[in-house]
Amino acid sequence: MENELENFYLRQPEPNQSCFLALRDIILSSNSNITADWKYKLPFFMYKGKMFCYLWKDKKTEIPYIGIVNGSYIDHPALDAGNRKQMKILSINPTQDIDLDVVITILNRSAKIAEARIQKKRKK
Repeated sequence: MENELENFYLRQPEPNQSCFLALRDIILSSNSNITADWKYKLPFFMYKGKMFCYLWKDKKTEIPYIGIVNGSYIDHPALDAGNRKQMKILSINPTQDIDLDVVITILNRSAKIAEARIQKKRKK
């Protein structure tokens, strides 16, 4: 699994490779409960073992994005639902500086939702 995960990053052409590596570091450093995993042939990030977000790129434009699992519960102008019901994506232009404020804000909101869902399940 770890080799596949590392190979995902290494196989990406620039500037996407640098963008994906930066996003990985940002996501992992945003919360100590987030860990990296390899699921569905994608780099996934788990919050306390539950699916949290993933990295991928648009099929047509090749622009990287963060897929936010709890995106449907987050209202933020940078998030796009497209035709998805549950998830929203945050597109990241690999040729520009990453807007850390936007990324961290969305990750923090998603972490709060994930934590609330975990606590709710524990009470049942």
